[in-house]
Amino acid sequence: MRLFLDYFFLKTMTETSSILPPYAKQEPQVLKKHGDIRVDNYFWMNDRKDPEVIEYLKAENSYCDTHMAHTKGFQKDLFEEMKARIKEDDTSVPYKYNGYWYITKFEKGKDYPIYTRKKDTLDNPEELLFDCNEMAKDHSYFKLAGISISPDNNLVAFGIDTTGRRKYTIRVKNIKTHKLWSDKIENTTGSSSWANDNKTLFYTKKDDVTLRAYQVYSHKLGQKSNALIFQEDDDTFGVAVYKSKSRKYIIIACYSTLTNEYHILNADEPDGKFELFQQRIRGLEYSIAHYDNYFYILTNKDKATNFKLMRCLEVDRAIEKWEEVLEHREDVLIENIDIFQDYLVVSERKNGLNELRIKRKDDSEDYYLPFDNETYTAFTTTNVDFNTEVLRFTYNSLTTPTSVIEFNMRTKTKTVLKEQEVLGGNFNKDNYVSERIWATADDGTKVPMSLVYKKGIKKNGNNPLLQYAYGSYGATVDPSFSTIRLSLLDRGFIYVIAHVRGGEYLGRQWYQNGKLLKKKNTFNDFIACSRHLITEGYTSSKHLYAMGGSAGGLLMGAIVNEAPELYNGVIAAVPFVDVVTTMLDDSIPLTTGEYDEWGNPNDKSYYEYIKSYSPYDNIVPKAYPNMLITTGLHDSQVQYWEPAKWVAKLRELKTDSNTLFLKTNMDAGHGGASGRFESLKEDAEEFAFLLDLEGISN
Repeated sequence: MRLFLDYFFLKTMTETSSILPPYAKQEPQVLKKHGDIRVDNYFWMNDRKDPEVIEYLKAENSYCDTHMAHTKGFQKDLFEEMKARIKEDDTSVPYKYNGYWYITKFEKGKDYPIYTRKKDTLDNPEELLFDCNEMAKDHSYFKLAGISISPDNNLVAFGIDTTGRRKYTIRVKNIKTHKLWSDKIENTTGSSSWANDNKTLFYTKKDDVTLRAYQVYSHKLGQKSNALIFQEDDDTFGVAVYKSKSRKYIIIACYSTLTNEYHILNADEPDGKFELFQQRIRGLEYSIAHYDNYFYILTNKDKATNFKLMRCLEVDRAIEKWEEVLEHREDVLIENIDIFQDYLVVSERKNGLNELRIKRKDDSEDYYLPFDNETYTAFTTTNVDFNTEVLRFTYNSLTTPTSVIEFNMRTKTKTVLKEQEVLGGNFNKDNYVSERIWATADDGTKVPMSLVYKKGIKKNGNNPLLQYAYGSYGATVDPSFSTIRLSLLDRGFIYVIAHVRGGEYLGRQWYQNGKLLKKKNTFNDFIACSRHLITEGYTSSKHLYAMGGSAGGLLMGAIVNEAPELYNGVIAAVPFVDVVTTMLDDSIPLTTGEYDEWGNPNDKSYYEYIKSYSPYDNIVPKAYPNMLITTGLHDSQVQYWEPAKWVAKLRELKTDSNTLFLKTNMDAGHGGASGRFESLKEDAEEFAFLLDLEGISN
């Protein structure tokens, strides 16, 4: 068989040490750019329809399963332990919208949510919207998204994905009769918005190859043809369509990493023409919210790096007419706003910490909700009504389970509507300690970390420690509670979130200093955090583990090339590791829209910089840590062949005898398994990998 240079199983499966790993065939592909030549021996893997590709992925799965076989019982125990902490028959806090209370619930033993509603009061009979358990029965992967109720409350539009490729089919059904309309709209984002006539849907379609959302259509119920409303021809932009909270406007959003543009249509006039809100200007970011006669605009206009809040009359939207509501501040990032009739709630971030600012529109009050530690997460949730003085928000911390809270903005009183239950009988938040510490990067920058561990741990260098980070797109990983993580903490692990540059933990500048030609700051920050944790005695290189996924998987690839000696083990989930080749291929989903994040390697300066850190291009003969790498065959965000090629090249060049596993979910995409309990099995396998390296087996 030409696929493998050397792959076989002994008749007995007990001697796993005698089972050699799969070595993929090499077919050198010469890649030329800017006079530079790269040779990719595993370029052939980028065809998911090639039987040899499937055979290789299955062989890697078998190799991983065989060498992890001794942990199977432990994995089952971990799974049952994690599952036992979850309240299986759970119900969300209801929220009221357009006369109905909407509820999401789970039932014991079932993987998927059930969506229901009640008219007027919670004492009324329950109406079933969707039972995803029934809908998922014939599928190995199932995801329902984009639930959209018609204004007259009689119809519901929804999107379904059964591959994990994030290509949704939109359907419509009658809520009373549960009868599906024959209408079926393929290859969409899953989301749709109703015009106020109860028969016109606006939705976004994806490009068949790149999966870029680029067209907005309108669809009249019962009609076979759809009208193209808007097409985004700039392939660095994507589009979305949604309805304003005021329900007055249908809004088309055109977005790229650095620039926004919006188009609006009165929802009472679905056959009308969308009007441009403010044309795109390179580098101008803005978002809009409508209330009363005004549009509120969150924007970086006039070099407001951390954003400011402006507004304009809905009938006079010219940019020179925008007036300032909240000024820009160098030390405060404005992340979001919630508008009420008498109040404005501003979600801010200062010194890394979430803050909720409550401001009366008449300026008679302006105050912040108090929070009392440095390792918490707080954010506003479902606030769909304007005419209320009650704000709903969520709070949790590294040691405190999630609570949904209603806060009366006038009386300043709060009511806890629901606190997450941690079942199993062993959890007591007082048994755990959290703290925030700071490392110093090579360039002198202070880098924060959030830590949690069980009380009594000593800083003697002997503690196993899992260090996690993401560090791209301005996405901030806040310190939040996890019942799953308890399985590590209770076995002596310290868990650390490194808030590296590339996220927005310390403001928009923190993001800007971890992207494009400053991307290496992300990797250097993570390594600096690792060294600080070792120096301070939290752990040692024998017990330090690192984990990241997607762009965080790129981070994992970079650190094992740069400082492999610091880590005993690394988990890289759906890792983006073949950066140069992917960013040069504009047929791959997401590529063109990401030039402002990574740089366009068609420009020589970006090519050379990206190549200098791209994990796949920088593998050399040396020792690497123990590694578990995961992917999904149908991944639309990071194609499966990136981690597959990475593993193949690591096998070819690494000089150590450490573990290297590639595990491919053959039925899923970027997010892994779709069921709430199926995903726990993946968590259990990852934890078993770490715990096994520590010699912990129960």
